[in-house]
Amino acid sequence: MKKMKKLFITITLLITSLTYSQTWKTNFEEAKATATEQNKNILLVFSGSDWCGPCIKLDKNVWQSADFKTYADEKLVLLRADFPKKKGNALPEDIKNENSALAEKYNKDGFFSVSCSVRQNRKSNHQERV
Repeated sequence: MKKMKKLFITITLLITSLTYSQTWKTNFEEAKATATEQNKNILLVFSGSDWCGPCIKLDKNVWQSADFKTYADEKLVLLRADFPKKKGNALPEDIKNENSALAEKYNKDGFFSVSCSVRQNRKSNHQERV
């Protein structure tokens, strides 16, 4: 009986986590393909995930909220361009290079945390410094 209860709890937690999971892409080409396929805009978020206080707060209070997750799942393809500083969080070189190229195109001022919505025609239609 105990094993069944543990199994039931495990399955319930797994289903709940999958329901509210978010997939942040790290590759712009993949995000564009998904956005085109699903007829969604891309929300590109520039972040310093391990050092930028406002970025961390925005992630905790907005990006991880149930309301945002529901909205994003229906309307957006999420793309994160992260610039961590701690060695333990270092990104692979190809992702670092792509993030730098995205920052050069969409965040020339280098502000964190900046979010912009990129339409399917690859033009930024809105930019918000948070």
